This record gives sequence, C-alpha cells and structure tokens, in this order.
Amino acid sequence: QLAVTLVAGYIAGVFCAIESHPADSIESKLNANPGGGVVSAAKELGLAGCWKGLGPRIIMIGTLTALQWFIYDSVKVAFRLPRPPPPEMPESLKRKLAAAQ
Repeated sequence: QLAVTLVAGYIAGVFCAIESHPADSIESKLNANPGGGVVSAAKELGLAGCWKGLGPRIIMIGTLTALQWFIYDSVKVAFRLPRPPPPEMPESLKRKLAAAQ
C-alpha cells in the first residue's frame, strides 16, 4: 500500500508541476521586472520560455509530493489510524447489474 501511495504522490506531483509551470514562469518574470504586466511578460517569454525548466521542476515537485504522501500514509500506518472504507457501489448500479443478469 505504501508503494502505491508513493507512486500516486509522484504522479500527482508531475501533474501539478506541469499545470503550474507556465504561471510560475510568468510570475518569476514579473518579479524580475517590476511594473510590467502579465501579458507583456508572457509575450517576452514566449511559448517556449513559459515551459523552460520544466524537467527539473517535475523531478523536484514530483519527489516532494511523493514524499509528503508517503510520510502521511506511513504515519497513519504507524499509529494504526483508521483508513477510510473502500467506496461502495451505488444502489442504482447494483440494481442495474442485477437486472442485467
């Protein structure tokens, strides 16, 4: 179970890094050149510039998120805290499957 948590955390971190990278690139450009606007910063960076440095960011954010999820789940296991029950099949789907058989 902890390995699944680690992998799921890494995948979540990769998606978070990809989704937030262009905005963070533009924000960094704005911090370097105060007084400029978002549109001018985006134009100055260009499409390729918005994605520059994504590889190291994926490694960093993916690893950090995976470790956070792993630590959280490990603590729950170590302290024998209850896990949520697995989701149950909705009654409507149970009836539909029963009718199909």
